[in-house]
Amino acid sequence: MAVVLPSLSPRFRRLGPAATLFSGLGIALAVALSVVGVERLIAQIEADRGIIPVASTSDIEIAGIEVNTTGKTAEEARLNGWQEAARKAWKQAGGPDISDSQLQAMVAAVVIEREEIGPRRYFARLSVVFDRARAGQFIGGNSGDTSGIPRSAPLLIVPVLHSGGVAQVYEIKGPWQRAWAEFRAGASPVDYVRPVGSGGDSLLITAGQPERRSRAWWRNVLDQFGAADVIMPEARLERQWPGGPVRGTFTARYGPDNTFLDSFVLTANDEAGLPKMLNDAVARLDQIYARALADGRLKPDSTLNVSQGIDPALAALIAAGQSAEAAAPDAAASATPSAAPTVAAPVETRTFTVQFASPDAAAVDAALGAVRSAPGVRGAATTSLAMGGTSVMRVTVEGDLNSLADALRARGYRVTVGTNALSIRR
Repeated sequence: MAVVLPSLSPRFRRLGPAATLFSGLGIALAVALSVVGVERLIAQIEADRGIIPVASTSDIEIAGIEVNTTGKTAEEARLNGWQEAARKAWKQAGGPDISDSQLQAMVAAVVIEREEIGPRRYFARLSVVFDRARAGQFIGGNSGDTSGIPRSAPLLIVPVLHSGGVAQVYEIKGPWQRAWAEFRAGASPVDYVRPVGSGGDSLLITAGQPERRSRAWWRNVLDQFGAADVIMPEARLERQWPGGPVRGTFTARYGPDNTFLDSFVLTANDEAGLPKMLNDAVARLDQIYARALADGRLKPDSTLNVSQGIDPALAALIAAGQSAEAAAPDAAASATPSAAPTVAAPVETRTFTVQFASPDAAAVDAALGAVRSAPGVRGAATTSLAMGGTSVMRVTVEGDLNSLADALRARGYRVTVGTNALSIRR
C-alpha cells in the first residue's frame, strides 16, 4: 500500500484525499433486498472495502526510485534515503545540476511504495513528487500540462479484475482498484470519476455491469456519480505457478456498448512485482484513453443524454413516420385540386405521471418501450427507479390522459386512471 509521507523540507505535510463521491444507495438497496435479504445485505455493505482516491494534482511525479542508504540512526538513514531519491528522480526527469537545498525546495512530497528500516540502514522504493510551479521550468516541458488542452466529460471508471477465475470490481479491496485509486490523474486530459467502492458502490457497480446494454439502466447509474459516460479498464491476471511470474492482459474499453479500444500485455516476475506492473498498466491505459479523446472517439454516447426524453434512434423513427403522414395529405390534395385545403387544429401537449412495476431491468425497458411507442407520446423518461418495486416515469403526450390509458390497454396493460397519473401492470 502506497502511503504519502511528508516532503524533505522541515515542514511536513500530507496529500489530501479526493472528495468522496455520492453512491446510488437507493437503487442498490432495492435490488439487494429483493435478492439476498436484509441480514446478508447488511453484511455485504458493512464489509471492509473501499479505497479513497488520492487527490488529483498536476505536479510532476517520478515513481519507482530504489534507495539503499545508511546513517548513524534510523532517522538519519531514512532522511539520507529521501535525499538520494530526490537526486535520482531529478536526474531521471532530465533536470539540470542544482544544489541539494534548491532541489529539496522543489519536492512537494515523497510517496513510499515499499520500505525497510533498520537501526542504521534504510532500503526503500519511493516516488518523488516535484511541485510543477517551481520545477516545471527545469523539467517536464509541457509534458502532463493540461492547460489549454480540452478535458473530457466526466467518465465513470469501472475497473474490472479477472483473477483466479473470478471477476470483481469493489467486492473486496483488490489490487486493480487500488492502482486506479492511487493514480494521480491531475495531469491527464481525461476527467476520471473514481468511486470509493464502499457502501452501496459494491452493489451498484459489479463485474456484470459492463455487459448491460440498457440505456435506461446506465442513465440511472451514471446519474448517481455525476458522470456523462463510462470507461471499463479491464485487467486479467494469470499466475504461471504459486510464487512465480504473473502475466497481465490489460484492455481499454468504453461506453455502454463496452467498445474495445486497445489491449497490451505486461509481466511481473513474482507477486512482489505485481503492484508496480499494475501501476504501469494504469499509466499506459491513461495514455490510450487520452489518445482516444484526442481522436474524438472518447465522447459521451448521445443515447446517454439524460436531458433527452427519448433515445435518438427512436426519435428518428418517429420523425420518419410523421414525415410520411404529412406527405400523404399533400399527395391527396394535389390529386384533387378542387378540394379546399384544411388546417388541422393544434393539439395540446400535456405531461402525466405513469407508475409501473419494475421487478428487473428488462421490465423497465419493456415499460418504457411500450409507453414511448403509444400513439401521441412525444417523450417518456424515468423520474424514480425502484428495482423490485414500483417505479415512476414522466410522459409527454399530445392528447388527454384517457387516450393514453386506452393506448396502453391495447398493449396488454391493466391501467388504473388517477388525477393526472396512471398506474400500469401486466
